[in-house]
Amino acid sequence: MIFSSLEFICVFLPIVFLLYCIVPTIRLKNALLIIASLIFYAYGEPVYVLLMLASALVNYLFARAIAAMEKGRKPILAGAVIANLGILAVFKYADFFVDTCNRVFSMQIAKPGIVLPVGISFFTFQALSYVIDVYAKRVDVQKSFFKVLLYISFFPQLIAGPIVKYRDISEMMQERKMDSKMIASGFRRFTCGLGKKVLIANTMGYVADQVFAAQSSDVNACVAWLGAITYMFQIYYDFSGYSDMAIGLGKMFGFQFKENFQYPYGAVTVQDFWHKWHISLSTWFKEYLYIPLGGNRKGTARTCLNRLIVFFCTGLWHGANWTFVLWGLWHGMFLLFETYVPVIKKMPKVVTRLYTLLEVCVGFVMFRADTLSQGAFMIKQMFSGFVTNQAATSLAWQQLTPWFIVMIVLAVVGAAPIRVIADKVREQVVKEEVTGTWRTVDILLYVLSVLLLAWCVIRLSGSTYNPFIYFRF
Repeated sequence: MIFSSLEFICVFLPIVFLLYCIVPTIRLKNALLIIASLIFYAYGEPVYVLLMLASALVNYLFARAIAAMEKGRKPILAGAVIANLGILAVFKYADFFVDTCNRVFSMQIAKPGIVLPVGISFFTFQALSYVIDVYAKRVDVQKSFFKVLLYISFFPQLIAGPIVKYRDISEMMQERKMDSKMIASGFRRFTCGLGKKVLIANTMGYVADQVFAAQSSDVNACVAWLGAITYMFQIYYDFSGYSDMAIGLGKMFGFQFKENFQYPYGAVTVQDFWHKWHISLSTWFKEYLYIPLGGNRKGTARTCLNRLIVFFCTGLWHGANWTFVLWGLWHGMFLLFETYVPVIKKMPKVVTRLYTLLEVCVGFVMFRADTLSQGAFMIKQMFSGFVTNQAATSLAWQQLTPWFIVMIVLAVVGAAPIRVIADKVREQVVKEEVTGTWRTVDILLYVLSVLLLAWCVIRLSGSTYNPFIYFRF
């Protein structure tokens, strides 16, 4: 286990931040962040911190070797790709490969049983993107190993993203400012993300877990839809909450990370959804896989194949299970449908929004399922399980507590582009020179942030349910 949420909020973060404010130079600040990041990771996984160190060192050496050569660089890049994907294959997918071979070929190979290092997909993709960018001459090679290590190990986004490209923060590692306004903004963003995770995601997740753990005889259409909708909210508020926390913590330490979510449940098409959902991952696959495969430059058939390959890999990146692969291909097929059957884009937006939400919701059922058969059963019940029995009715009513109802209302409201609307209101207020009014609102929001933090701490201290669903990613 990584630090518990309470340990992180009440002990680790305050100590690191206080020391960071005291340390005078940028070099010492970077050194402090490296030490803190290694302690953060090693606290629960002392062995696997060596794996992360090895990953940073190997990719640092690959990048230096590539930068030092004018010719013969492709074999070195190929070596870097093989090394990084090899790490993922061994530590994340070994059991999956063995289990698949056993099922397909009726074999009985023993599973390696390797424990999954937390956040391995995130830091591996970051390291690989750095080497590729050096090869493509998008960035200058970093001669300091410790700056590469800071880039790969920085604790705010180490275990749950977003995936940060080296070129986006390289200058910040050299020089960055830290002022009270930026710290306050980062703190507010952090507490917002924490509230998303602790209050909304955990509440939705508890109900989703009850549904997906229920006996098949207890699941009718009502229960299945309850599980599907609550999980759809859980994964959004869990992951966007962690992204908000990472962005907020980054600001507190002087780093500006790009947005990772832009209200994806307001998307008007599946393509639009992927422009708004897990932006750092979708842009990574576009830049480092789709375009190198040829993108849409080699004809219709090749474009279709390239997109399916990308979404196959997107699904597999999320977890070592065929349910994730099918989820990825599900989205890939709908993207092809929208591209080559453009009638969907000509329909009223209210229709296309409902179509997109339905596609996303059904896809997430398979994503959440433990097996393909469970996912297929839940989807079947959503559209055909129109029967009423006492067990199903009882299961549904047990979940509809007053707290759950309040949280699901907040989940629906929070999925709307509130921050975008607030920014527009703020621009209008500033334009009309009513700065005093907005300053009062700002102060009120910071007070509410402190109260939200206190509430989250109380909830965490009184509850044993705090799942980290991106652990396996």
